[in-house]
Amino acid sequence: MKKIVLGISGGISFLVFLVLLLVSNHLANSQLSQRAAERWSKEGNVSQVSCFFSVGSGITEDAIIEFEHTVDSALTEASVVQESENPGARLWADAYSADGQVTLSNDKTSLTADAIGIGGDFFLFHPLTLLNGAYFSGNDLMKDYCVIDEDAAWQLFGSNDVAGMTVFIGGVPHIVTGVVRRPDGHLAEAAGLDSTVVYVSYQTLTELGESHGINHYEIVMPNPVTGFAGNYVREKLGTEEKEVEVVENTTRYSLVSRLKLITEFGTRSMNGKAIIYPYWENMARGIADILMVLTLFGILFLLYPVVLAIVFFCIWWRHKGWTMKDVRNRLLDFGERRMEKLREKRRARKAKKAGETDSPMEEGQSMEEEQSAGKRRRKRKKRKKRQKPEEDGFDRAEDLESEKIQEEIPAEEEQCTEENRSIEEDSMEERPIEEEPEAGEAPEEIRPKKKWFGRRRRREQE
Repeated sequence: MKKIVLGISGGISFLVFLVLLLVSNHLANSQLSQRAAERWSKEGNVSQVSCFFSVGSGITEDAIIEFEHTVDSALTEASVVQESENPGARLWADAYSADGQVTLSNDKTSLTADAIGIGGDFFLFHPLTLLNGAYFSGNDLMKDYCVIDEDAAWQLFGSNDVAGMTVFIGGVPHIVTGVVRRPDGHLAEAAGLDSTVVYVSYQTLTELGESHGINHYEIVMPNPVTGFAGNYVREKLGTEEKEVEVVENTTRYSLVSRLKLITEFGTRSMNGKAIIYPYWENMARGIADILMVLTLFGILFLLYPVVLAIVFFCIWWRHKGWTMKDVRNRLLDFGERRMEKLREKRRARKAKKAGETDSPMEEGQSMEEEQSAGKRRRKRKKRKKRQKPEEDGFDRAEDLESEKIQEEIPAEEEQCTEENRSIEEDSMEERPIEEEPEAGEAPEEIRPKKKWFGRRRRREQE
């Protein structure tokens, strides 16, 4: 009963571990901003790296452009070349952004909202849910585009179907290319998404709004060697270590990273750098903390059934009634029987194709096959004798002793018969030679001789 209760509790603990594992994987996969590398290449040979700069780091658009020019040469030195036949294919993509504020207005009303000035392929890294329209690229020559969230669309136009509409930012008309759904929930609000957000070009934010400077840079690039992309960005971006924090997003939610977070519990919240994280990084850090706790509980719930399984296995191993030699012999027997069946099937197929023939060659072959089969059967019998438990050792000893006695008895009888023969021969030599009787007479003295010799013949025949 105790074993049954322990087994049930171990099974329940393992089920809880599986549930925690599924929840952890779901949370990790829900963060699309951390999975740009998977969308860029399905082969898994690229890495996504994010950089977050302090307010006084002095990163400018020109510094980003200068860094971009060095990426191609670095990949060429690492023997990474473009293999796609598509002329527009790229080996890497990047984006940079800045936080700030802008004022949007139209003929009816105006709205001051938090703004993110983007450059490069920002929406490649942050695929927000589109309710209407499309994204725009920070690489476009025309900088008079914007994407607004659902809240801003309702405040400005009273609808979210406003793709193609015009809004004014600093008196300059901008075309609304799309409307996105702002992530909601307690975690999103705590991360900074508690108010309206619009997305404009970096040029629009710096010239027509309030900008805090470039404080985010992201790149997805080939990673021929583990850590190549992250180390290259750290070395070549041109900032001091105290002014930047580099995160490799590709392995951020891996099991090793979660276990590392457990060891950093308490010190992780300390930050000596003047860095203001954007909302997506705040959400990613919050999810990482949740995954750390789920992983810790998952390990504890997995440890209990594993320990139970080890204990049960040790008990079973101590009371097992077989050895590895027995298993080996059984496997060999099974293999030989299997081979014999296959040979019989082959012989049957050959006989079916060629027909029944009585040639001496085939008879000789069948005799050889029967002899080999007999040898295999004898080997199996010997193995089975060896596989008998040791408890039968006394019975086998008694059998062997009885066989030995039976072998000794005929030997003693044979010795006795030989001694009798020698005595009879000596007695025959000592007897005097009597005259042979005439024909037709049968004296009584000769009858015992006949009887004696007849008995002797019977003994010899026996």
